[in-house]
Formats: sequence, C-alpha cells, structure tokens
Amino acid sequence: MAVVSLSLEGIRKLRGQAEEWSFMPIKKLEVLGKIVASGLVCVIRADSPDQAGRIAEACALGGVAAMEITFTVPGATGVIEHLAKKFSGQILVGAGTVLDPETARIAILAGAQYVISPSLNPDTARLCNRYQIPYMPGAGTVREVVEAMECGADIVKVFPGELLGPAFVKAVRAPLPQASLMPTGGVSLENVAEWIRAGAVAVAVGGNLTAGAKTGDFASITKLARAITEKIKEARAQ
Repeated sequence: MAVVSLSLEGIRKLRGQAEEWSFMPIKKLEVLGKIVASGLVCVIRADSPDQAGRIAEACALGGVAAMEITFTVPGATGVIEHLAKKFSGQILVGAGTVLDPETARIAILAGAQYVISPSLNPDTARLCNRYQIPYMPGAGTVREVVEAMECGADIVKVFPGELLGPAFVKAVRAPLPQASLMPTGGVSLENVAEWIRAGAVAVAVGGNLTAGAKTGDFASITKLARAITEKIKEARAQ
C-alpha cells in the first residue's frame, strides 16, 4: 500500500480548495436559511429609485431580513446594486419580477442574492442553479409546483396568493410535504398567521406592507413590518 504524505503547506492548499469549492453552495443555504428563519420577504414596488430606497430603509428599521426589488421599479438594477452594498451582511436583497435568464444574470451581477419570478422559466432556473443563487418561481397549481421543484426551485412562490388562499398551501402540502411554499399577494397582518399555520415556510408581502409610501408615511411600514414578524413568530410557536 502506498503511503501518501502531505506537507503542512499542501494541507493548507487542499483546505483552501475545499473552502473555495464549498463557498457557493454554503452561501446559497445561508440565504435560504435566513429567509425561512425570518419568514418575511418585503416586496418593494415603487415609482422611483428614491422611493424604493426609502421603503427599504423603513423595512430595515422594522427588522425585515429580506427584501425583493421588483424589475417594475424604474432603474431596478441600480437600486439592487445600491441596496446590496448598503445592507451587505445585514439584509438580503433579491430581485423580483424576473422573467428571463438575461434579467436574472443582470440582477445577480448587481448583487441580488436570490431571484423571484411570477412563473417558472426553466432557462432562468438553469442560470440561477449555475451560479448557486436561490430561484423562487411562481406557481398556481400542483403541477406547476412540481415542475418548479423538478427544475431545482428551492422555494416555490404561491402566486397569486389573494386568489389561491391559505387552503391551497395546506392542500398542496398534503401530497407534497417536501414542498417549500411562500405565498405572494393577499398576505396581510390580519391573515399572515393563517398562511404560516397552513404550512408556508415564509410569506412575501408587498402593497399591504408598503402602502404608507404613497403618502410618505414610511414610519407605518416600519411599524407594520415589526407587527407581521411578531405574528409569524407567534403562529410558529402554536
């Protein structure tokens, strides 16, 4: 039997290679873990980059762990880049309303840590998997949920949530307990506990959380973010 000996320097090199090889997958798991642990993703749709930034600030003060900048926001790429740098290591910044792999790549290069789409696009899933970026496509039927999972979606966005309701999540998870579902649309302070109890791993809240921005009442966003986060904790404890 051949005996292989390694110098201390050789061991260090191998360790460094192992860390490099495992960096991206571990980073991906950390992003997913943070979203699930918090349970709340703030969906930011705004009329201008400035308004988007102020909403993000209000959410940060409210303890939001993850925010989604949709590509309906004017200058969305710049907003993502700015917020990703500003909140680096503090708050996750993702890209939403991503319809194709080209937009996904632009978002990732700008600093997006996860990508969300209203529906499944296999090419977008493939690109996100390539760069080990969590991809969360929308689904409104059991078949769509399964197809999203087969394409490697780590969390499937239940959309439109206001039409499907918490009962959809509960029904899907009966035959598919392995499905990680996150409703978007129709989630509010009044019903967020119902979504969590139905089996949602997290919720994405947009207009019901950020409505105050229209009148300049950003303090209400901070207050509501805290209240929703507390409701999620309470529902999980039951």
